[in-house]
Amino acid sequence: MIKAIIFDYGNVISAVLNGPFLGNLARLSGKTIEELDESIHAKSSLLKDFETGRISPDKFFGEAVRLGGITIEKREFKRLFTGRFSPIASTHDLIRKLKPAFRLALLSNTNEWDYEHEIKKSAVFSLFDAVTVSCRVGAMKPDERIYRDALEKLNLRPSDCIYIDDIKDYADAASAEGMRGIHYQSHEGLLESLNNLHICP
Repeated sequence: MIKAIIFDYGNVISAVLNGPFLGNLARLSGKTIEELDESIHAKSSLLKDFETGRISPDKFFGEAVRLGGITIEKREFKRLFTGRFSPIASTHDLIRKLKPAFRLALLSNTNEWDYEHEIKKSAVFSLFDAVTVSCRVGAMKPDERIYRDALEKLNLRPSDCIYIDDIKDYADAASAEGMRGIHYQSHEGLLESLNNLHICP
């Protein structure tokens, strides 16, 4: 019997808009968006280190501007970085509809800045009974430790839980732990998957 539904955050609860963020940095650095994305993300472990809590926000900022060749004040960089999100209204509505009948949880790969300045300020954050974020756990999806942290906080068996993620590998990893993993691709598809599990919000 399903007792809890666990949601990813980025591109499930809020869309992540990296393009405008990198575009702003590109104008400051003289590099292209692709060059910045490659130097800061693809060729560096910087974001992973930040999202597992291995480096501080100050270290992340310093390394990001160094790798990108960017001149910018930390306060402005942080504002642009944490402004990458846009709420997905259909998911917010679904969470509110599910709340009376199910325990709800959040499980997200994220960093300290996004957690404090975006996720915790989300209109639906207060509806979660448990919150698991990689920067506090010290492990990122698909590491089994992050899924187990969510289950321990809910005090439920894996078979009691559904997990929803826009990245198929992460939904599959939840399934490997015994949860019902759902790959989020659209709101309509999500509702169909929930209906197939006899959940009709």
